[in-house]
Amino acid sequence: LFPNKIATEQQSVVLVKRLLAISVSCITYMRGLFPESSYGTRYLDDLCLKILREDKNCLGSLQIVKWIQGCFDALEKQYVSFFMFFNGTVTELYQFKFKYKKEVPQMDIISNQTNFVNGSSSEDVKQASRHLIRKLYLLMQNLGPLPNDITLTMKLLYYNDVTPEGYQPPGFKEDGSSGDLLFDGDPVNLRVGSVSTEFHLMKVRVTTEKKRMKMVESNLVRQNGPTEISHQGLDCDEEEEE
Repeated sequence: LFPNKIATEQQSVVLVKRLLAISVSCITYMRGLFPESSYGTRYLDDLCLKILREDKNCLGSLQIVKWIQGCFDALEKQYVSFFMFFNGTVTELYQFKFKYKKEVPQMDIISNQTNFVNGSSSEDVKQASRHLIRKLYLLMQNLGPLPNDITLTMKLLYYNDVTPEGYQPPGFKEDGSSGDLLFDGDPVNLRVGSVSTEFHLMKVRVTTEKKRMKMVESNLVRQNGPTEISHQGLDCDEEEEE
């Protein structure tokens, strides 16, 4: 599932794209959006993963695969900032935040020489990736059922200073709405986790109704250590606002 080494920008892009595809597949599968035929099976250690594939008998899954591929285009070009998708009058919101790092020379105080400092090792990155996927699966297992009449929508937000005017990746179009989201119920944000390489940072956050989070909070805290829950609504990480 993951590159053996994550030492180059291309290897990092592959990792982030696969993490995104696995995460979206997990969410759609665990929320019961598409039939079993729309998924292939892969294994990550002892975890059985269901990965979306192009199922010609299910137009919905074809559309999601097309959207994911469109997001890949924006990721490769380093344009996309947020990738979100949600259901109906927002019942659940999934936010994937991407940042792109530039190698910055840092002073090695001991040798008094300037080096490019290597951050996380490939094994650390893969371990963080496995942890994020496991945590997402655990969260999906404990959310209450969705309404019957849901509509799944995706939205991309861009870094305006580098994204060409009028750019839209395959499968997407300009959004003429105000951008305001009306959430159904009292929203609670759960920071699922993050994966950081030398070239990319990907963070995952899920927002759902407060009353559906009671079991989730206790399970995640007990099995995975402290979990940050915030009630600020649908914003980004407050400490990282630009």
